[in-house]
Amino acid sequence: MSETKGKVIQCKAAVCWEARKPLTIETVEVAPPRGGEVRVRIAYTGICHSDAHILNGCISAKLPVILGHEAAGIVESVGDGVTNFEEGDHVMLMFLPECNQCRCCTSGKTGCCEVFMDKNYANGLLMDGTSRFTIKGKTLYHFFDTSTFSQYTVVPAISLVKINPAAPMEKVCILSCGIATGYGTAVNTAPVTPGSVCAVWGCGCIGLACIMGCKAAGAARIIGIDINPEKIENAKKFGITEGINPLDYEKPINEVLKEMTNGGLDFTFECVGTTKTMEQAFMSLHKGWGKLCVVGLAPDGDTIKVPPFELLYGRSITGALYGDFRRSKQVPDLVNMYMRGEIMLDEFITHTMPLDRINEAFDLMRDGKR
Repeated sequence: MSETKGKVIQCKAAVCWEARKPLTIETVEVAPPRGGEVRVRIAYTGICHSDAHILNGCISAKLPVILGHEAAGIVESVGDGVTNFEEGDHVMLMFLPECNQCRCCTSGKTGCCEVFMDKNYANGLLMDGTSRFTIKGKTLYHFFDTSTFSQYTVVPAISLVKINPAAPMEKVCILSCGIATGYGTAVNTAPVTPGSVCAVWGCGCIGLACIMGCKAAGAARIIGIDINPEKIENAKKFGITEGINPLDYEKPINEVLKEMTNGGLDFTFECVGTTKTMEQAFMSLHKGWGKLCVVGLAPDGDTIKVPPFELLYGRSITGALYGDFRRSKQVPDLVNMYMRGEIMLDEFITHTMPLDRINEAFDLMRDGKR
């Protein structure tokens, strides 16, 4: 039995005190898990643009907060009523919970969960309306019920997935968000059909995973679109057949793409997170059947402007959370697919850093060096 079970743990965490300010490494207190909760020792965590949106002030959150939602770790202790996890289990933390009881979870039609859609994550509190984090008696808030920028965290059991204990946690942790989101949107949400023509806006982490999914689904052409030539070059190893830099053209990129593809694309994927690129991706679709999958996260309050008549032509728009993967059933399979060499993960990882260099890691991401 863990020596810390039932006790408050002191550990290091990266705390966001204020938007547009660096994170600070603090000693925080992590309370034991309550009913339906699990306390996890974080082994490795990734960083994501969703975290950066909070840091940049593009999306609001309750402050001070411990961010982070891509991670793998080991169960330290479980709260009352938790029967599917035990001390020592290797787990991945999920920003998107799975209750397996709501209409969405039982429908077989979506990877969404009504717990996620109904919960007010902006309040920074767990399911019972309280926090497990404090610093010198002051409350710290949670992010997506995960808060992985801490050596220990407490999460609802429905936000955890048990994984193969032989899996390298420093690799598979990134399946908690970006990789599964992009890959799943191509193979599950779209889904891309063999011989189709696709384009992906943004050749960062999620875009590369989306490209990998398009290739796995048998797309005949995959066009990568980015204003960073280095990212386009890097995308070649993930499966693009062509790369386009919009800055190289005077005419709108949707017109360029229509000329290149005999009237438009079968599938487009927006992985940047701006309404401008979403609108470009929609207008690049072929009439009659073209489908836009919105993957990028836009700032609070932004809206897409789409001429309604274009929808009557048969073009469509959809989105997906976590690539419509079912967490408890399919995420362990993704981990095993990596271990069998069927999907790429190592190629997504550019730097491995200790927690106290987390601000440097975000700088590298903002500079396009991740």
